[in-house]
Amino acid sequence: MKLKEHIIYLIFSLIPIAMSSQTTVPITLPVVTLMDIEPAGNFTLNFTAPTEAGQAVTVPAANTTKWINYTSAIASGGLTRRITASINTLIAGVNIRVQAAAASGAGGGTLGTSSGLVTLSTTATTIITGIGGAFTGNGANNGHMLTISLSVSSYANLSARTNTPVIITYTITE
Repeated sequence: MKLKEHIIYLIFSLIPIAMSSQTTVPITLPVVTLMDIEPAGNFTLNFTAPTEAGQAVTVPAANTTKWINYTSAIASGGLTRRITASINTLIAGVNIRVQAAAASGAGGGTLGTSSGLVTLSTTATTIITGIGGAFTGNGANNGHMLTISLSVSSYANLSARTNTPVIITYTITE
C-alpha cells in the first residue's frame, strides 16, 4: 500500500500546476517641451572697414558656436513642434540670418528638420519644423548647430554704430 501512495505522490508531483496573479502598474509620461541654446554666453560680429577707397565693408565670418538642444514628448495624437527665432531690433541696411543644421549628436526620436537659411526680423520665423517625441543630447555638438551671419541688405541705409546689442529669441511651440 505504501508503494502505491509513493507512486501516486510521484505522479501528482510531475503534473505542473499553473497559477497566475496580476498587478496593475500605472505609468505616467508627461508632455515635455524643453529647449535651450548651448553653450551659454554672447558673441560678437563686427564688420571691418575697407582699407582702400571704393571697396565694400567686410562682412564678419559667421558664428557657428551655438547649438539648439531640446527634449519633446507630445500628447498622443498631438501636433509636432517647431522652433522659431526673432530679434529684438532691426539694424538698417543689415540682414541678420540664422540657419539650423540637421540634427546630430547623441539624440534620438523624431528630430526636427531645418527650414534653411532664414533672415530674422522682429516677427518670429520658423527655423526648425517637425519635432516629435525626441531628445537631442545636451551641450555643444548635440542637436542643431546654428550658423548666425550678417549681410548688407542696403548700403544706402548703413550707418556707423558701436556695440549695438541684438537679442535673438528662440521659442519652441506646437
